[in-house]
Amino acid sequence: MIKLGIMGYGNLGRGVEAAVKHNLDMQLCAVFTRRDPQSVTPLTEGVKVYKAEEAAAHAGEIDVLILCGGSATDLPVQTPEYIKYFNVVDSFDTHANIPAHFDCVDKAGKESGKLGLISCGWDPGMFSLARVFGEAVLPGASTYTFWGKGVSQGHSDAIRRVEGVADARQYTVPVPEALEAVRSGKNPQLSTREKHTRECYVVAKEGADKAEIERQIKQMPNYFADYDTTVHFISAEELKRDHSGIPHGGFVFRSGKTGMNNEYNNVVEYSLKLDSNPAFTSSVLVAYARAVYRLSKEGRSGCVTVLDVPPAYICAQSGEELRRSML
Repeated sequence: MIKLGIMGYGNLGRGVEAAVKHNLDMQLCAVFTRRDPQSVTPLTEGVKVYKAEEAAAHAGEIDVLILCGGSATDLPVQTPEYIKYFNVVDSFDTHANIPAHFDCVDKAGKESGKLGLISCGWDPGMFSLARVFGEAVLPGASTYTFWGKGVSQGHSDAIRRVEGVADARQYTVPVPEALEAVRSGKNPQLSTREKHTRECYVVAKEGADKAEIERQIKQMPNYFADYDTTVHFISAEELKRDHSGIPHGGFVFRSGKTGMNNEYNNVVEYSLKLDSNPAFTSSVLVAYARAVYRLSKEGRSGCVTVLDVPPAYICAQSGEELRRSML
């Protein structure tokens, strides 16, 4: 049995716990939280809850620690810290900062002899693989990624960290005309702003400066500055009534030509339609925790991404079973 720990018991942490139930070669051993452990009750019988600062004391009891914090401020600190004691997996999703995050985790992992896998989920993660497959098979073609319509956990978390915000949900919405142009093989040149819009639903704290909140959201680099962003201020009751779900999804396209004279058109499309963003992301994290466990047994340390992991390593089935049933 692969022994797993969870750091953080929010939407993603609870999703990891649920995903472990569907993987018979895995066992959830511990949950670590910044909240009072007495206030956290896992659904899995026998799982103990500890304070986050107690994690290092349990290093020998856990094969892989899955980090379920946010990308804005949690994971840049947590992943390099906890890889000192555990093999780790995170879902860091600030695309522009992935190279720097990788270098930091890689250095810490090589010093400790532990292995970390970063930026794991559906994007970055499954969509990253789709982009690489498209690049390899159709060189010189065009790649397009569309997200949504759906709630982005990372972007919602980033809004909630703005001073004066009590709660928030952020929807990423593909521009329909751009999506159709790509799907039809027109290979349009699209700017970031032309591909998506962002819709923010914000509950402001009493007395907060709403104009300043809106300004900070719209100017936030890597999240909103490059998009047409609309901010709606609503009540907590409206947020709970109309925006309590966390659906998401999206599309990756590779569009290009083959043949000696580029006479053949090709459009490759990979899509996801998710009722629950954190539930699916958690399932990807758990699958790649298996790969981290296997790679660590082979002596790997430092940092890797989904691009570095053989597909067979994420599956519970043996290589023989996969060759017989999947190849």
